[in-house]
Amino acid sequence: MSIPMTREQLIDIVVNQYFANVDRKNLQATLDCFNPDVVFTIQSAFHTHTGRDTGVKAMFENLSSTYSQKIWHGNFRHVVDVERGHIASQFDVELIDAAGKVTKLSNCNFFWLENGKFKTVYVYMSGDNVLK
Repeated sequence: MSIPMTREQLIDIVVNQYFANVDRKNLQATLDCFNPDVVFTIQSAFHTHTGRDTGVKAMFENLSSTYSQKIWHGNFRHVVDVERGHIASQFDVELIDAAGKVTKLSNCNFFWLENGKFKTVYVYMSGDNVLK
């Protein structure tokens, strides 16, 4: 049985616990947002990472090393289904790699939570897949 969360708690885990830690490159705090058996799919690229401590961890390690100058997520807009523990978030992304190349994206993620952590994530991004 899943732990019920309020609208505010669902938004908080997405914005303040997950994306804020991705932006700070705080890997452990980012991974703490996921269930161990998470399935993380970049649907717009037909690519899936499985397992918090394997596929998802490697994905975030790669993101942080590739975009070493800046990772930023903001301008959030949310649709929340409190009853089912789901949240859809649309947002902007700015990434800067070691050479100073800027990548800007507009993404929409769908998060399904179980026991207060992400169980399934679907990502739709406007450009090339940066979550390899």
